[in-house]
Amino acid sequence: MSQINRILVIGARGQIGSELVPALRARYGAANVIAADLHQPEHIEGGTEIALDITDRAALDESLRQHSIDTVVNLAALLSATGEKLPQKCWDVNVGGLINVLEAARELKLLRVLCPSSIAVFGPDTPRLNTPQETVLRPTTMYGVTKVAGELLCDYYFHRFGVDARGLRYPGIVSAEALPGGGTTDYAVDIFYKAVDEGRYTCFLGPDTALPMMYMPDCLKCTLALLEAPVESLVHHGDFNVAAMTFTPAQLAHEIAEHIPGFQIEYSPDFRQQIADSWPASIDDSAARREWGWQPDFDLPAMVTDMLQRLIERQAAGSLYATVR
Repeated sequence: MSQINRILVIGARGQIGSELVPALRARYGAANVIAADLHQPEHIEGGTEIALDITDRAALDESLRQHSIDTVVNLAALLSATGEKLPQKCWDVNVGGLINVLEAARELKLLRVLCPSSIAVFGPDTPRLNTPQETVLRPTTMYGVTKVAGELLCDYYFHRFGVDARGLRYPGIVSAEALPGGGTTDYAVDIFYKAVDEGRYTCFLGPDTALPMMYMPDCLKCTLALLEAPVESLVHHGDFNVAAMTFTPAQLAHEIAEHIPGFQIEYSPDFRQQIADSWPASIDDSAARREWGWQPDFDLPAMVTDMLQRLIERQAAGSLYATVR
C-alpha cells in the first residue's frame, strides 16, 4: 500500500475537522497536514492553515499543487437543517465541491480521497432498526440527497477511474470541543452545555426519538481507520455504515441527571423532528467491522461521564464556551 504523506483537510473549522486536524498532525507531523476552510481556520495550531472555497476548482488545484498534497479529507458540507434552508447552496457545496475534489484526484493522480457520508442518506422507506449496509436510499432532505449522490460519485470514480475514494456514514456526533453546527442530531451536544451552565434544556426533538450517535473520540478513530485501511481489504468504498450507540433525548437526559441532580428537560419539537423520524434508530455496521476492523470504545454512560467531566472542568476555569472552536 502506498504511504500517505501530505494531507489536505477541507472544512477544517467544523465540528469534526477542528479535532481531526490535530489528530492527523499528531500522527503524520504538523507540517504534513494542511487545514483549509472557506475562511482561514483558527485555533488549529501547529501547522499551515489556508482559506479555500471547495467550489472554486482552480483554487483547489493550486492548493493541491502548492502543498504537494497526495490525500484529501473532504469535510466541507452544509448539514441537514441548514441544507433545508439553503438547498441550492447545499447541492453546490456538497456535490459540486466533491466533484471538484474527485476530478482533481483523477487528473493529479492523488493517492486517496475520504469524503464522509451520513445516516441522512436513509429515509422513511429504509428499515429503521439495524439498518443494513445495502438498503433503500430515499432521503427526504437535500442534505441526504447530496450524500447519496456523494456515495455514488465516490464509487463511480473508484471503479471508472481508479480514484481511491472512501466514505463512511457518520451517525450524530457528540463533541466537547464544538458547538452545534446546524445538524438534526446536534441537540445531543447542546444539551450538555445547557445542563452544565443552566441545569435545564429545551429539546427540539421529542423524548422518544431514537437515533444512532457516536462520541468524537470514536469518530476520529473510525475516520483514521478507514483512511489508513489497505484498499485490498475493502469491498465497499464510499458508503460504510458505522455505529457506536443509540439513545433517545429522554435516555440522554436521564443519564445526565445521574451526574447533575435536578437537571430538567422540556420538549418542543420543531421541523427537525420530521427529519429525525425519517432516519434509522440503529445501524448494522458489520461490513466496517469485517473489512477494516471497526470497533467503538464509548457507550452512552462512558460518553456522558467524559463529556460532563470535560465541561465542568472548563466551567470551573471560567472557559465553558471560550475554548469551543
